[in-house]
Amino acid sequence: SIPLNLSLSGKINPSACIFCSSSGAGGWSPMVTDQEPWLQVDLREQMEVTAVATQGRYDSWDWVSSYLLLYSDTGRAWKQYRHEDGVGRFVGNGNSETIVQNKLSHPVRTRFLRFVPLDWNPSGWMGLRVEVYGCSYKSYVADFDGRSSLLYRFNQKSMSTVKDVISLRFKSHQAEGVLLHGEGQRGDYITLELHRGRLDLYLNLDDSRARFSSHRVPVTVGSLLDDQHWHSVHIERFNKQVNLTVDSYTQRFQTKGEGHSLEVDYELSFGGIPLPGKPGTFLRKNFNGCMENLYYNGINVIDLAKRRKPQIHSVGNVTFSCSQPQLVACTFVSSSSSFLSLPSASPGAGGFSIRFQFRTWNPEGLLLSVQLNPDPQKLRLQISNSWLRLTLHMGRKNSLLTGRNLRQNQAQGGAGDGLWHSVSLDARNLQITLTVDNEPSSTIELWEQVQSRGSFYFGGCPATAPDCQGFAPAFQGCMQLIFINSQLMNLSHVQQGLLGNYNELQFDTCNIKDRCLPNLCEHGARCSQMWSSFSCDCSGTGYAGATCHNCEHFVSLSFLHLLSKPPLHPLHRPIYSRSKVWTVLSHNSTAPVTVQTSSLQKPHVMIFNYSASAEQLRAIVSGSEQCQQEVVYNCRKSRLFNTKDGSPLSWWLDREGEKRSYWGGFLPGVQQCSCSLEENCIDMNYFCNCDADTDTWANDTGVLSYKDHLPVSQIVIGDTDRMGSQAVYHIGPLRCYGDRSIWNAASFYQESSYLYFPTLQAELASDISFYFKTSAPSGVFLENQGLKDFIRVELSSPSVVTFSFDVGNGPAVLSVKSHVPLNDRQWHYVRAERNAKEASVQVDQLPLRFLEAPADGHLRLRLSSQLFVGGTASQQRGFLGCIRSLTVNGVSFDLEERAKMTPGVSAGCPGYCTGSSSLCHNRGRCVEKSNGYICDCSQSAYGGTTCNQEVSVSFDRESSVTYTFQEPFSVMQNRSSQASTSSTDSRAREDVALSFVTSQRPAMLLTVSTFSQQYIAVILATNGSVQIWYHLQTDKKPDVFTPTPSNLADGRLHRIRIHRVGKNLYVQDIHRKYTLSSDAELILIRSLTLGKVARMEHFDEEVIQGASKGFIGCLSSVQFNHVAPLKVALTNRGSSLVTIRGPLVQSNCGALAESHTLQGKTSTSMTLMIYLFRLTNTRKDLAVIAGVVTAVVFITVCALAVVIRLVYQQRRAQRSSGSIKEEHRHSMYTDYRTELHLHNPVRDSVKEYYI
Repeated sequence: SIPLNLSLSGKINPSACIFCSSSGAGGWSPMVTDQEPWLQVDLREQMEVTAVATQGRYDSWDWVSSYLLLYSDTGRAWKQYRHEDGVGRFVGNGNSETIVQNKLSHPVRTRFLRFVPLDWNPSGWMGLRVEVYGCSYKSYVADFDGRSSLLYRFNQKSMSTVKDVISLRFKSHQAEGVLLHGEGQRGDYITLELHRGRLDLYLNLDDSRARFSSHRVPVTVGSLLDDQHWHSVHIERFNKQVNLTVDSYTQRFQTKGEGHSLEVDYELSFGGIPLPGKPGTFLRKNFNGCMENLYYNGINVIDLAKRRKPQIHSVGNVTFSCSQPQLVACTFVSSSSSFLSLPSASPGAGGFSIRFQFRTWNPEGLLLSVQLNPDPQKLRLQISNSWLRLTLHMGRKNSLLTGRNLRQNQAQGGAGDGLWHSVSLDARNLQITLTVDNEPSSTIELWEQVQSRGSFYFGGCPATAPDCQGFAPAFQGCMQLIFINSQLMNLSHVQQGLLGNYNELQFDTCNIKDRCLPNLCEHGARCSQMWSSFSCDCSGTGYAGATCHNCEHFVSLSFLHLLSKPPLHPLHRPIYSRSKVWTVLSHNSTAPVTVQTSSLQKPHVMIFNYSASAEQLRAIVSGSEQCQQEVVYNCRKSRLFNTKDGSPLSWWLDREGEKRSYWGGFLPGVQQCSCSLEENCIDMNYFCNCDADTDTWANDTGVLSYKDHLPVSQIVIGDTDRMGSQAVYHIGPLRCYGDRSIWNAASFYQESSYLYFPTLQAELASDISFYFKTSAPSGVFLENQGLKDFIRVELSSPSVVTFSFDVGNGPAVLSVKSHVPLNDRQWHYVRAERNAKEASVQVDQLPLRFLEAPADGHLRLRLSSQLFVGGTASQQRGFLGCIRSLTVNGVSFDLEERAKMTPGVSAGCPGYCTGSSSLCHNRGRCVEKSNGYICDCSQSAYGGTTCNQEVSVSFDRESSVTYTFQEPFSVMQNRSSQASTSSTDSRAREDVALSFVTSQRPAMLLTVSTFSQQYIAVILATNGSVQIWYHLQTDKKPDVFTPTPSNLADGRLHRIRIHRVGKNLYVQDIHRKYTLSSDAELILIRSLTLGKVARMEHFDEEVIQGASKGFIGCLSSVQFNHVAPLKVALTNRGSSLVTIRGPLVQSNCGALAESHTLQGKTSTSMTLMIYLFRLTNTRKDLAVIAGVVTAVVFITVCALAVVIRLVYQQRRAQRSSGSIKEEHRHSMYTDYRTELHLHNPVRDSVKEYYI
């Protein structure tokens, strides 16, 4: 431990030691009147601190349960210590005697430490005994004043190095400055520079493009490095590989160009880039601050300079002690209540002047407010949309000055740039002058001289100053060097209560934090930030979500999604057949290849490159129900196997590069061809046609279907070197269909049973999705634990799914309550996600539940145990039922394979709603019956046996469909039912979905109006873009959102899904989230109208324009909450709920538009196939072409006959459907075991549906 000196905000027992054993006495406790107590430790000299420990006050009820740790070189300017994940809170004591030690994840070199209590024993008071652990270290310091530098000169003319190691520590209050520079005549250079508070490294190794380029691109690391605190830099280079580390952040990269060595002529300069022959003159802004322990390839540069060695030349005044000014700052913590009130210093009759510096991330905030004489004039300086605006309020007349944009030239693009900005305000000589960052001033001319009246309010206003309220949100950020009438304000006096007043301020520190370092946005997404939060722009990444974690791309209709990796290359194409959707991935050798003169010594080798990465290929193959690849081998005197010993003469390599010598039709290891399996080889003495070794052409064609070996990565041909030998081969594309993971299921029938998998990789983000069905009232779906952290998804009661986790901030719990029981033996979908910004959980079609992550909490979920599925490590609260399609972070888990070797669990899941043929689509509900199932489409906008048939209607300009909500009783009933569906969340909500095809603009798609003059409208504007209007408060303007600016009146099918919860509005298909101005609910809904609107008295002008134009085109699959108005209009023509005006024709326009889109996607490949056919057949006669046409016509007629027969059989099956008996209910356990032994053939019995 380190000896301690103390500085206290409270008092200490003079006979007490600061850290004592249980036999000692004493400790520190602050005065009860001390509002902001702290305990400060002076280590007497710079030390490297590695750990701290605390204890409560001896034999008392006084201890500190959590605290902050600040450190400083001088005891004036302080910086908060943060752990690796950015958390600043330290865990303290739970009693007065136990010693709690906290090891620092990264040691700090400092002299002063300050312990700031946050929480303490509620039954006692604060009490501390502390000990600090660490060691001393040797320090070599140099001070650069902005006009000086050190030159390290080489012994020879130039220095060429293959390996470089450069390390140093620096601190500065300037955001710009060159730390080191070197260059050579070959064009090599290295420059390390502070730029906008970040560290840029420019490095070129013999790259002529970079040498002559006017725009050099640096590698950038770090942020907020102009904070007057020490930062460590370490550069390691070996050949072209470079590691650049600033503090605890490392950037690894590879230099461009051909060179492997860095060639520097004459010298390296530190602190600036001086012009040759002109000492003290610099090409770029030089460094102003201190450097410590500067080493270049093991050479202590500062030590050589201090000892005046001839290798070092000093330019300007370089001193060897750090004398940088300590600028004391204060932090405005709250965006609503922080303020600093200061009196006018020596006010004069000639006006007043104010100067200060500030930094922030926020684009809005009040910087300064002051009352003026003559009354009632007021002066306001505020940040508005990242611009500085000065407003002089003179009763009814205002004057406005605009300063510079604080975001200009901002590389990171956040709200505010986080840099220090200086502001000077001068009210003298009948004018008010505003100067920002020493740029040209802006001026307001006055009729009479003004003087300040009362106090100056910085950052916000107290509640006792109503004239100051309501102009802008309070400032969140830092301020320093506040001058009033040229006098520097002593902030220490403010803190001590000797000067001015304040609220929600932190003194002696600028506690700004870069929340985009490290960038928690995934997949290269762009990060932007505010003072207490960050956001991710996922545009162009192919991913979505709060941190761009969720993949947006789909492989084809047969796959849910790919792995959580870069999306699939667009060269794959889906092939549609009558019963299956095939995903086809082609490679680089699609044409037949002719081979001659190849032998085992010099074989012919062809490597196949596919239109997807190896990882994506593996995901597609393993996730498919079936994959296959055709191999065609035409031969003449070219064998596949040696007829003497059976060794292969030709072979292929699988996806892992393993040699394979079996050809289609056989399992791995059997060196035979498909003709042997089919017993039709031309010579039955051989297992392959080509092994007969005849002078005539033979063929061995087969289909490879063993998935673990697909696709073919390489083929080797080795027997075409004899006279007359020749081979022609063709490897077809990889073809896969089905998604194996969708019905990959496991059944759990013992509470103590579970499946286990490797530890969940979920440190910063994870998403979990699965389906379940059960008759049990509760059970854990999955759980993974760490030392303290955990993550769990469970059915906590028959109608509640709970997602809980702990990342170190205490347990977080998200629950979704369904209005119907979830243990109804029907399939239910669950999706849970956690990332650095938020957590969410969704069950079926119920609204998402969100929970925001704490702004300064722990981020990393640290797990160590196995992942348990269907149970827990304690073998308690296990799940009874079925789980299927379990996917974690895009990876599907093979439940069936693991279930085969686990007692109490069986592979697969019984029941009628488990097979893909029995799924009900589009919110349709599959209802289990004893001898069949039905699809309940009553809650769906679709119809048909499986709720997948579009309900479409063609409109003209005068057409409209109005659905009238029953009132007053039914309206109230509807509201109560809506409330019951979300009893845990009483916020207003709506769900809107529709599809449309039109070329008209403007046009009215949908309106919902209420008796209280509220309305929702979805229209196409004059430019064809969709506009969503929400008018919830009749005394205010409506909220208008345009999710996409593109023209949707293009004759194509477009789908829109809108979901509102409170103030949050989600446009789901376009992946947009908006915030409404109100969270009010729709009170007494009157009607919903599609097309032209007759009653328009409460609509805004633009809505009226669209409503009057009506709608010309096709509307389909329209749904508002649980109402499907088109479906009601077509199936209940006489209903009093529906009013139809104008011509209204039922059609299949929605399905036709979708099929046209599908045809557009496949037409290119079909045209290409026809074109290739023509190219390869130009020399054939017309009779062959006529034969091909005849074959195509014949195939078309056959396909039509098959379709007609299928339709006939389906209708016949529907007419012959029998009645369904209700199954008997037994106890939960007996019921479920009986369900496990049901036989699948019964699934083909009666299928019923109702709409």
